[in-house]
Formats: sequence, structure tokens, C-alpha cells
Amino acid sequence: MNSNKQKAIKTAYLSIFGNALLALIKGVTGVFGNSYALIADAIESTTDVFSSLLVLFGLKYATKPPDENHPYGHGRAEPLVTFAVVGFLVISATIIAYESIQHIRTPHQVPEKYTLIVLGAVVVLKELFYRVVSKKGKETKSTSLKADAWHHRSDAITSLMAFIGISIAIYMGKGYEAADDWAALLASGIIVYNAYLIFRPALGEIMDEHVYDDLVSQIRDIAITVDGVIDTEKCHVRKSGLSYHVDLHLIVNGGITVVQGHAIAHRLKNELILQLPEISDVLIHVEPGR
Repeated sequence: MNSNKQKAIKTAYLSIFGNALLALIKGVTGVFGNSYALIADAIESTTDVFSSLLVLFGLKYATKPPDENHPYGHGRAEPLVTFAVVGFLVISATIIAYESIQHIRTPHQVPEKYTLIVLGAVVVLKELFYRVVSKKGKETKSTSLKADAWHHRSDAITSLMAFIGISIAIYMGKGYEAADDWAALLASGIIVYNAYLIFRPALGEIMDEHVYDDLVSQIRDIAITVDGVIDTEKCHVRKSGLSYHVDLHLIVNGGITVVQGHAIAHRLKNELILQLPEISDVLIHVEPGR
């Protein structure tokens, strides 16, 4: 688990550095290149910096060990941070949509051609960031890292829309000056949709939604290999940060002593945590078999 924590935190630092650098490049290019779509892109990257900082804070707090006031740990901080990241996405989409509409209604210059080079590079870099952060999010099972990955993907989409819009404005000529603004407006809708995709699993985590069938199957398979275990009944899994808590009903021989049943339960718990290190705790209820 410590390895997952370090991996997740390093990935969050990568996101912060990447977003800050790209926000600066896009903002400067957008201002001097007469492209509001690129400026809108820079606005989103700036909000991404703050959201990535939130992700970093959430990861550090969520991986703190349990204490007297938090016996189940601090893992629920992570989906709460994800909600904040979603808020940043919605806010940035709203700002982009509002400013795009204002620019559509106001005559302005056609963007400079070199803005396309910058945007092309940004699309490639942001998609690479998405793939790296998404992979680390899956490896560490971090909800907030997955949300941060979608932030990179939404930025790539915004940049792609801007690229298309600016291309139309430049090559179609007079009458198409606002094409990049329309592209930014369309991108804002895509960002809101991505925000929903991020929000839904985080809400499920807070509500202890059951979406861990694969993990339950692994737990049951391991259980029947432990000496003294006849079978398993109920198995409930809930996620807390980067780890999982398991409630398991275990069936043992009804004729054994309480001490023997207790020993079997402990052997099973140790085996589960050994083979599935993402599990931080297992509460086992022993049921007598026939």
C-alpha cells in the first residue's frame, strides 16, 4: 500500500508541473496569436493546476493511517477531493462557455497560423498525460487520480476542438473568424460531460455502492484454500481511499470450539491481506456449518 501511495503522489506532482507549464504556453500563445479558443484552453489548464493540488492534498490525507478519531482511516477524503475536482471542471466549462458566447458576438481578428503548431503539440502531450495518469490511477485504484486523468483528456479534447476551429477560421477566411470561439463553446459541453463521468464513481464510493464483484470472487477463491474453511456466505466490500475494507461471513465445522473457529478466521484474514495487499482490514463473522 505504501508503494501505491508513493506512486500516486509522484503522479500528482507530474500533473501539477505539466498543467502549469502548458497553461503558461497556451495563455501566451493565445494572447499573441489572437485565439480565444487557446486562451480558454489556458484557463482550463490553470484550473487543472489547482485541481491537481487538491488531488495531491487528498492523496496525502487519505493515506494517513487510522487513529482514535478515524478507526477506518482517512480514505474517504479522496472521493471528497474528487467532488472538488469536478467542481473545478464545471466552473472552467462555465467560464469558457460564457466568454465564447461573448467573443462570438464581437468581431475579432483571425488567429495566427502558428497557434495550430502549439495546439497540435498540446493535444499530443495532454493525451500522453491522460494515458500515464490513467494507468497509475488504475494501478493504485485511486479515484482522484482517475479524475485527474480525465482532466488531462478533457484538456486534450478542448485543444483538439480549438485546433479544428482555428483551422476553419484561418483557411475558410472572411466570415469564419468566430470558428475557434464556437469550438471553445463545444469543448465546454464536452468538459461538463466528462465531469459527470468523474463524479459518478466517486459518488458510488461515498455511498458504498457494490461494484467489486471481481474482488469478491478473488476473496472467495482464497478463502476455500485455507485449512478449516468450508465455504463463505455474505461478502461485502467497500472502498476507502486506496484500500478496501471487507466484511465476510465464514462457514466452519459446527462441532469445533470457539478457539478453533477464531484461529481459522485469523488464518484467513492474514492470507487475504497477504495475497491482496489492497485490502487494509477484514472483519470475519464465523458461521457454524452442518
